[in-house]
Order: sequence, then C-alpha cells, then structure tokens
Amino acid sequence: MAKFAVIKEHIYQKIESGEWPEYHPVSSENELSAEFNVSRMTARRALQELSDEGLVTRTRGSGTFVAPLKSQSALLTIRNIADEIKMRNHKHHAMVRSLEAVPTPPHIAAALQLDPDSQVFHSVITHFENGQAVQVEDRYVNPVLVPNYLEQDFTQRTPHEYLCEVTPLTEASHLIEAVLPRKETAEWLDMSAIEPCLQIQRRTWCRDGVVSQATLTHPGSRFRLGGHMTFKSTQRSSR
Repeated sequence: MAKFAVIKEHIYQKIESGEWPEYHPVSSENELSAEFNVSRMTARRALQELSDEGLVTRTRGSGTFVAPLKSQSALLTIRNIADEIKMRNHKHHAMVRSLEAVPTPPHIAAALQLDPDSQVFHSVITHFENGQAVQVEDRYVNPVLVPNYLEQDFTQRTPHEYLCEVTPLTEASHLIEAVLPRKETAEWLDMSAIEPCLQIQRRTWCRDGVVSQATLTHPGSRFRLGGHMTFKSTQRSSR
C-alpha cells in the first residue's frame, strides 16, 4: 500500500472507531510525516484526499479537523486514476496527446472564471491499464492558479496528483452522462465510434478560485462507477 494510503487508513480507523469524533483535531502534516517517516508532501496528499472525500475539513491557520457527520455523506468520490489501477495490482501508464497554452474557449472562460481573451492551459492524456486504454482526460487548467502546469511530465504523475499538491482542492462538482465518443476519442481508446462511453465532467476549486475543468471519457465496457458508504447509527436512550 502506498504511504499516503497508509496514513489515510490510519485516520479512517480513528474516525470510524469514534476515537476521533466530529470536530476532533487531526494530526498535522508535520506530525504525520514524523509518525509515518514520510515527506510532508505525502502527508499533505493524504489529508487533502480525505478533505476531498468530505471526512475532514482544513482551514488555513487553524488546522485539520474531523468533519461533521452531515458533510461525510458524499455519494461520489473520483480518485486519482493511477492509484485506482495500482490498487487492483495492475500497471498504469499515460500517453500525453497534447500539453499547451491555447486561446480560452468561451465555455471554459465561463467555467474557470477567466477573461474570454486570455489563454488557458490545455492537456489531453490517455490513461492505460495493463496496456489497454481506459480513459481520455481532456483538461483545461487556470494558468493564474497553476502557472507551472505546462512544465510537468504527466507520464510520471497524473494532473490530478499534481494539482492536489500545488493547489489543495476545497470543492468539486461532477456531471455524469452516457455519450457516444468523438472520432478522435474513439481512436485513442481503441474502440468503435458506436460504443457508448461514460463521460464525467469535473470542475475543481481551491480557496483562491476555480482550478480546472476536466472531461474524463471511459469506454462503457471497461469502466464501472461505484462506491462504499458507512452510516453511523444512533441509539435513543429510554427514560
């Protein structure tokens, strides 16, 4: 198990057991890095993913706390695809189709709250599982918030992983629909243009604004969307 996942599991257990109730302070990045002998960046990733999942809340200057139960019931969590593949003991690799600055399309300017006459960073990446294409990631990134995006090697780590490191995410929205792929997307996914795909539109925020707008396209025959939820039961005392 990856080191950041070990930290997450540790915190999961503290919350699930009731040892850390609502609003209980969570160990800091420095404390976790010392306890688990990892870098502060690894500890930060673990806490950020827990925040993305709604299990903890993070406030600059105050620290990290167990989230109130009412905010822990998110129905959907989309994780880093490389981690999902590795958790199945499969091999992930990525092919970067494009990585460049482009004029901002009108719908992206609205989504990222950018000037329509500005430029935006654009990446298109195909993700593979054991050599088979399973996702085309078409992402637009706010250059004001992530100025070094174009300098990254996304064959070594995913955009999701990088963005979580440099702009801790505070909010995300998702729209899921079944679509037929564009011709180019079908070619990249090595599939028929008449085979349905599951497409996820994902927009993410950090405390300073909208970070990115991504379209994640998966062959319907090679992708399943699911999750697991745990509900805390309460008992009323009789009098």
